[in-house]
Amino acid sequence: MIVDLPNTTISKVSKQIIQIREQGGVVALGRVLTLVIETDFEGIEPAIKAANDASREHPCRIIVLADDNSNSAQNAKLDAQIRVGGDAGASEVIVLRAFGEAASDPESLVTGLLLPDAPVVAWWPDEAPAKAADSAIGRIATRRITDAASQKDPHAFLTQLANTYTPGDSDFAWTRLTPWREQLATILDQPPYDKVLGVEVTGPVDSPSVDLLAAWLGIQLGVEVNLIRTPADDQKHGLVGVKLKRASGDIEIVRNEPGVATLIQPSQPTREISLPRRSLRDCLMEDLRRLDPDEIFGKIVTRSFKETTPRPTVTAERKATN
Repeated sequence: MIVDLPNTTISKVSKQIIQIREQGGVVALGRVLTLVIETDFEGIEPAIKAANDASREHPCRIIVLADDNSNSAQNAKLDAQIRVGGDAGASEVIVLRAFGEAASDPESLVTGLLLPDAPVVAWWPDEAPAKAADSAIGRIATRRITDAASQKDPHAFLTQLANTYTPGDSDFAWTRLTPWREQLATILDQPPYDKVLGVEVTGPVDSPSVDLLAAWLGIQLGVEVNLIRTPADDQKHGLVGVKLKRASGDIEIVRNEPGVATLIQPSQPTREISLPRRSLRDCLMEDLRRLDPDEIFGKIVTRSFKETTPRPTVTAERKATN
């Protein structure tokens, strides 16, 4: 069910939601949080699709706030759309399209639509504010999710994030690493338990996840990490490989095709493991599972990406093997 409310107000939107609930019982209660998404008009549908899928695990109210990037007072207006039932997954979706001056105060647009006594999560799938915690929407959020890979300069954004980090900040560049971190932790939990002497991380020059994985390994293992850059990742296959150097023989995970990686270990047969690149839905579902600050992410980003922090050794680009 989709209800369009052109040239409306937040008060009218709120009343319409109550009316839908009273008339049809379509909007179920029991939402666990409010997810506020800030994007532009082009980003509305991809963000809603990911949020709807994630809502099947985390029932929530989704508020999508999009503006036309215009400051024209002449065209100032607010168009709204309410989606419930089959058009909203396990959530209820409120889309706010703000034009001109109507977009000048994002906080006032969403405050009247927040679920009472429920945590607020803010997500910027595209361009993120300079300091998420101080932005209009970030100030009312318990968790703030950005995506360094969607920024104009992903590496500069990591530095910016390190210098402005506030507990509760999170980034999909880190969330995409969960399968890699799990695989590496599992490998190191197996005998012969040799000390790792050095690490090589290989991946696209434009991938902030490569930098974060290198930083995590360097801090956790206390070793030097050598970054090997491949050309920019047009097809978004992500990380290419990790090599752990040990006296008993190197361990290597190499992903030369999407979704599948090769695990090479001394004295063991080479085998393939599932290592797909994570979708927006997967990343969002994981970040919504915890509303407390991610202390590990906070430590990694603040200790490794501030302007005065030494960077891992970078080897010149090489051609991708896939």
